[in-house]
Amino acid sequence: MFSNLRVGKTFAALALLAGAQMAHAADGSGIIDGASIEAGAGAKVQFIRGGLQSDWSQRWFSNYGYHLSGYWDANLAQWRGNQANNGGGHQNLTVVNLTPVFRYERDDKLGFYGEGGIGVSLFSHLYDNNDKRLATAFQFGDHIGAGYVFDNKWEAGFKLQHYSNGGIKHPNGGVNWFVLKVARHF
Repeated sequence: MFSNLRVGKTFAALALLAGAQMAHAADGSGIIDGASIEAGAGAKVQFIRGGLQSDWSQRWFSNYGYHLSGYWDANLAQWRGNQANNGGGHQNLTVVNLTPVFRYERDDKLGFYGEGGIGVSLFSHLYDNNDKRLATAFQFGDHIGAGYVFDNKWEAGFKLQHYSNGGIKHPNGGVNWFVLKVARHF
């Protein structure tokens, strides 16, 4: 299982990797195109999540200065359940996610956008909080969201997110989130 020290070291490694990528990608040749931090809240559960993004070099349905594109989002989250079903009071989980995200945005990648994605997640423990249970450590995470990318390439957005194992095994209570996101594009 994951300790708080291990999670902290992983977040530090992600931050160093993002910093190294920013320095390396001055010519636009890097793999990592952005970094994000997100905070989410659901029914008696919260998380904080750090992520790295890699843009797709594709544009579909270009029209009137907008297009459909996307990116890969790899992230690591720390969840805290405030009403564990085992009577322990709290449940802490570490979650690793990989999600392909489709984004409808302006051609210059600034201004308002809308996005949605469905990805895969691996939990350090089975989620068992607030009378919700997920029977597998493997989960699907899907979201829809919107936001704004400023001229300085900082982004602010929000998402509605759902985690579920898609009925692979029961119980499959699902977990829903409201998520706030801040990101920086390189």
